[in-house]
Amino acid sequence: MKTQGEIEAEVCQGIASFEQEYMGRGPKDIQTHLFGDLLLVRLRGVLTAAEQHLVKTLVPEKGRDLLKQVRTQLIELARPVLDSMVEAATGVKVLSLHHDISTASGEEIVLFTLAESPLVREKKNR
Repeated sequence: MKTQGEIEAEVCQGIASFEQEYMGRGPKDIQTHLFGDLLLVRLRGVLTAAEQHLVKTLVPEKGRDLLKQVRTQLIELARPVLDSMVEAATGVKVLSLHHDISTASGEEIVLFTLAESPLVREKKNR
């Protein structure tokens, strides 16, 4: 059985590897928070140079919408990979995935809803 921190660290590593493999680069910062049966992943600095340029050069709404559509499609296509990574880290089945990205801040949020709260062991006091 893992501690909550170990689960969160494992998910961070898995998401960072996913971003590197599927998007070509990792985020500048990544944090994972486990709240009962919800697993929240917050990525900062995820936009590539090409994506930043796209958002700035097109009509703002069009560039933003296009980028969000592409990112959402990529996440949906890779959903089996993400689900299995989270299930391996938590030991719990993923029920749903929710995703959004801010083209203004370059921040991305991925929220996994789990079938139940993962069993975690208490961290040992030193």
